[in-house]
Amino acid sequence: MGAKDIIKLVVSIVACQGAGIIGSIFTTPNIPTWYAALEKPFFTPPSWLFAPAWITLYLLMAIAAFLVWRKGLGEEGVKCALTVFLVQLVLNALWSVVFFGLQSPLYGMVVILVLWIVILLTIIRFFKLSVAAGWLMIPYILWVSFASILNISIWVLN
Repeated sequence: MGAKDIIKLVVSIVACQGAGIIGSIFTTPNIPTWYAALEKPFFTPPSWLFAPAWITLYLLMAIAAFLVWRKGLGEEGVKCALTVFLVQLVLNALWSVVFFGLQSPLYGMVVILVLWIVILLTIIRFFKLSVAAGWLMIPYILWVSFASILNISIWVLN
């Protein structure tokens, strides 16, 4: 792996983990207060599980984006795939802002459903360019599928 690839990998990791850090700014202060007071479904994971799960998912997403980016921006479909990826990354951070920051399970539900669709589009585009990149995004869509059900359940219960 050359210096340019290392830079691309580092930028990918920083961008993805950065989205997580932005989200955590809105999430962390609301967990012991607002979120703790919500009625939650029986299948809600313990709060401590979310941080390691997301850190891992952001790392997998970063590697996937790197695998696509290293193909070269001149390669057909790469710019489009990375643009869709960046849109889902923004939506990912936006969900935390809306659900936790604005304390709105309803609008959080809207954002996460749009996020799910954009993740699916990212996966489809990534698979066309790198099978490994496509597979690296599968745990993410599975987690967001679960998070969507959890978000909807919280909205219904509250």
